[in-house]
Amino acid sequence: MTHSTTQSAFSLQGKTALITGASRGIGEATARLFASQGATVIISSRRQEALDELAVQINSEGHAGSVEGMACHIGNNDSVSALLEKLTAKYSKIDILVNNAATNPFFGELIETPESMVEKTIDVNIKGYLMISQMVAKIMQKNGGGSIINTASINGVIPGMMQGIYSITKAAVISMTASMAKETARYGIRVNAVLPGLTDTKFASALTKNESLLKSILPMIPMARMAQPEEIAPAFLFLASDEASYITGISLPVDGGILC
Repeated sequence: MTHSTTQSAFSLQGKTALITGASRGIGEATARLFASQGATVIISSRRQEALDELAVQINSEGHAGSVEGMACHIGNNDSVSALLEKLTAKYSKIDILVNNAATNPFFGELIETPESMVEKTIDVNIKGYLMISQMVAKIMQKNGGGSIINTASINGVIPGMMQGIYSITKAAVISMTASMAKETARYGIRVNAVLPGLTDTKFASALTKNESLLKSILPMIPMARMAQPEEIAPAFLFLASDEASYITGISLPVDGGILC
């Protein structure tokens, strides 16, 4: 599935966007789509080399906007602070934050989840989202507003089997989204979440590459297939754009109907 690089009603011309966890999968697809709509996109993940390679690739595609990579460990406050200092020194503002970095290091029963895996998942998926959102919201407040979009998951609504701690953190992201939306609306900041269903990414490969698991999962999806990252990205574009100017606090499923 491809998207036109011509601008539309969802234009992000003149906007600066920061996307975490953007070196592949949904983050990469969203970065490409934002750039096609004129945004200056800062992509972030832990490896600068991977970001630089992706930025060169997307910039060579002739989009209206541009992409630059800035490495950051979302679970480390000092790393996040350094990223935001560098970003604002160069671009002076952040109009859009997409919290997409996530981890799911343990696949197994919740009662067997090691404490180290609990801490790692909470540090990235909850604490990481909250800390960077706090920092970016203060920048947005000074500049008259902005849009924060959290990548949650349908697992935050219906916990995934053998994905207990991950599902718990995604439920927290949904609650965080609503809480922050209520508190920051008066600053012109909108906060929403996208809830992807099963998507064909490396992150979800424990599910997508397991044929026996897929046979049990796909019948639960009315559309009877997994999504491609390019099918999730337009939800982020809509929520980031001025077309969603009166939308805040929602959790938008993009899941082939599984939550129907």
